[in-house]
Amino acid sequence: MITGVHTIVFADDADAARAFFRDVLGLGSVDAGGGWLIFALPPGELALHPGAAGEHRLSLMCDDLEATMAELAGRGAEFAGPVTEERWGRLVPLCVPGAGEVVLYQPTHRSPITPPDRAG
Repeated sequence: MITGVHTIVFADDADAARAFFRDVLGLGSVDAGGGWLIFALPPGELALHPGAAGEHRLSLMCDDLEATMAELAGRGAEFAGPVTEERWGRLVPLCVPGAGEVVLYQPTHRSPITPPDRAG
């Protein structure tokens, strides 16, 4: 039985990326040994889209994009572009030091983890 999902973000500077996830995003973690942090994640969902096999995207979901951007910017986060509006949600690229970008995402579609009164 599947009990969870282990996500890996590859980073040229893993220490900087770990510090970002710990200090800026505020995610809890455990030390698996030698400073190797494994982070707890909030509930997630998985979507399968047509595209090149082997290409994947990490999107961090929020309820209020502007409020979350302001909070993260106050902790030193940088964004790599403007907010874009898509039919499925609002998103902005979020810089992860040493690891490129992930997407900060306010979905507007129905979600298996978002109560119906909060979606879209």
